[in-house]
Amino acid sequence: MVTTGSANPRWSDLRLRLISAAVIVPIAILCILAGGIAYRVMILLVSLGLVYEGAAMAGLSWKKGGRSWRGGLLLLWPILGLAVAMKGEWRAAFGLALTAAIFGFAQWACVAVASFGGLSLLWLREQPGTGALPVLFIIFVVIASDSGAYLAGRIFGGPKLAPSISPGKTRSGAAGGLLAAALAGLAVAGFSGQGALPGGAIWGMILGCAAQCGDLAESAAKRRVGIKDSGWLIPGHGGLLDRFDGLLAAAPLAALVSLAVPGQVFWTALPFDILGALLHPFFPSFSAFSH
Repeated sequence: MVTTGSANPRWSDLRLRLISAAVIVPIAILCILAGGIAYRVMILLVSLGLVYEGAAMAGLSWKKGGRSWRGGLLLLWPILGLAVAMKGEWRAAFGLALTAAIFGFAQWACVAVASFGGLSLLWLREQPGTGALPVLFIIFVVIASDSGAYLAGRIFGGPKLAPSISPGKTRSGAAGGLLAAALAGLAVAGFSGQGALPGGAIWGMILGCAAQCGDLAESAAKRRVGIKDSGWLIPGHGGLLDRFDGLLAAAPLAALVSLAVPGQVFWTALPFDILGALLHPFFPSFSAFSH
């Protein structure tokens, strides 16, 4: 979660954040590179934890009513969707996430966030021709956005970004996060050997913006229910939602863009590619013209 500080910088939580990152990031990258069962298990476990935290924020007590069959079904819902996706039934998997509305809006939102985020990350990793590159791109961009915002906010301080939602975030932090995300996207595009360096920088900044929006949305949700952290699993960061809020917003956007350039990394997508994909159902010849 992005925490951008104030005019009086405080670094008391930096050490704990770095230790947590030093443990989590290498494990995540190893699973991403390995793909297959290791990556799938990681996505399943994280999705389960996200729903557990989100449902608790939505008012479900796991000590009482959450232990009923209804609570168990709520936890299993995104897992079922991912299992369906692993069989290649992607439309059914996304449809299953939508049907979780039977639990009520607040708890459906928890399932939807975990499901769409998990399915998007699974989709990006398992598309032929791209390997782990799209997921690594998103991971590094979100980490850069988070770190850049944290450092810039504490160094420069200044006016608040959204004081009614998250008083700790500053405009300088937001700008620093976007710059860091663009540089990270440029770097990954360069080292990947896939080219499209301007696209790497542009999509890095766009995904960095999406990550910050996801961060603010989670902050607003926590403020609404009167809690500081979504959970306690990650020292220095709080819960899984606190750590992955930006990733959960950036991954679905990247997955959507990838549909416009099948078989290629998503940051090679140009405006005409996206427009062609949008218009293809109505004007099939347009997508051919766009290429």
